[in-house]
Amino acid sequence: MKIENTKAQMRKGVLEYCILSILKDDDAYVAEILETLKDAKMLVVEGTIYPLLTRLKNAGLLSYRWEESTSGPPRKYYGLTETGKLFLKELNTTWNELQNAVNLVTKQKKK
Repeated sequence: MKIENTKAQMRKGVLEYCILSILKDDDAYVAEILETLKDAKMLVVEGTIYPLLTRLKNAGLLSYRWEESTSGPPRKYYGLTETGKLFLKELNTTWNELQNAVNLVTKQKKK
């Protein structure tokens, strides 16, 4: 069993939550979302994020709008819908519970 596979699966498991969290305060386009994930050491490629954004949009959690760009083609900005905001609130609760449970099991203290 390769550790890289397990690490990749762990990252994939929280990617939706991270994307929704990135969009909680402001709309963003894909390059901004990818940059935020990259800065956080979440290794994600465009081929992963586009299908995920489409799935979140189709689930009613995200909306999008086109905006003209001064430096190229129009950009597609994603934002949370009201349903997405409620969904993220539930995920925040679940994440905190899961984090506490994992910390208890692994005997790590919350930072």
